[in-house]
Amino acid sequence: MADNILFFTELLGLKVFDLKGRRLGTIRDAALVPLVDAIRVDRYLLGGGWSWLTIRYDQIQSITLDGIYLSDEQLVPHHGDDYMLRLGRDLLDQQIIDVHGRKVVRVTDITFETVQVSGRDELRMLEVDVGLRSIFRRIVQGVIPPRWIRKAMSRIPPNSIRWEFCNIVEADPQRRLRLNITHNMLETMHPADLADIVEELSPEDREAIFETLDSEVAAEALSEVSPGIQASIIESLETEKAAEIIEEMSPDDAADILAELEKETSDEILEEMHSDDKDKQEMRELLEFSDDRAGGMMSTEYVALSHKATVSDAVISMRENEELLESLHTIFLIDGEDKLVGTVPVGRLFTAGEGALLDTLKSDGLIKVSVAEHQDKVTEMFDKYSLLALPVVDSNGQLAGVITADDIISVLRNS
Repeated sequence: MADNILFFTELLGLKVFDLKGRRLGTIRDAALVPLVDAIRVDRYLLGGGWSWLTIRYDQIQSITLDGIYLSDEQLVPHHGDDYMLRLGRDLLDQQIIDVHGRKVVRVTDITFETVQVSGRDELRMLEVDVGLRSIFRRIVQGVIPPRWIRKAMSRIPPNSIRWEFCNIVEADPQRRLRLNITHNMLETMHPADLADIVEELSPEDREAIFETLDSEVAAEALSEVSPGIQASIIESLETEKAAEIIEEMSPDDAADILAELEKETSDEILEEMHSDDKDKQEMRELLEFSDDRAGGMMSTEYVALSHKATVSDAVISMRENEELLESLHTIFLIDGEDKLVGTVPVGRLFTAGEGALLDTLKSDGLIKVSVAEHQDKVTEMFDKYSLLALPVVDSNGQLAGVITADDIISVLRNS
């Protein structure tokens, strides 16, 4: 074990000595001041007599397993610590998010690195420990000498997370601000991984995460969260934030969540949204369909063109609907009365000239489903015909929406 490594379990209980080598007390806790420095241990709390005293980092001369020796012994009583992240109180034994490992973990110890600055020792946050080795340290700490513990634990594989990959969840908005806690790293994660993490957290911690995430990222993650949790997350948020997230979701996903809320709550969210009246009306119409019917499964995001349109028209339309390209498999053809008359696989556009009529590229046989069809029948059709997309029509045969393979996977996953 390197001489410049110190564990929090070793720091706790270390004797503190003044300039003459007299013992002042023992360390009871330590703290960061994130607004000043995110990795330097800034304060040490000393248990001495009737009250706790505070030692600043720049009052320390040396830190070893034998004790802490001060260069300045003018200590002050410990009072408020609103701007401090107390390591013993706020981090040890708490759940945090390992961004690198994409999981929720519980902190069992902390590893510091001792560095020399202007001839003084400072502790810097290096890792949080989550494995058996740190549990062993805590069990035997105070029972056998620290150097013996280090020798004994060398046979146990370490399990730790670099401090820069740790994301602390803090429910109190004011305290998040004071501690400079952000969730920027979470926004770079895949929505499915973020959803898995969210599902492991408590309701209060889920709310804290979604309050600070970018609305687009929050919407993508919320779409991956299990239905039972989606509504509770939206209900916990301020109406304005909830509306921003719902607005970023696809109409069918948004309608599914709004349908789980009290009507008064869903109406308030719809009113708060900045979407145009057409989009809001689409969501209200989707809310009228039962979840187990094709109308409740479909999305209103699709590309539909006149059967008289050309390949060039299709390319222009796709450019205008760039946000749909990742999931766009089919272009739907409609007549002058908006009735569905055919489908064109997107791949066929690349084999035809720009002036070719889409009607000449449509698939043989039109497979469609009514808005009232039960989801079991819809699922059966996807399996039978190996579909990627299935158009949904109303009672007049007009195109009402589309069900994609992703929708079917969600149904099967939640059934």
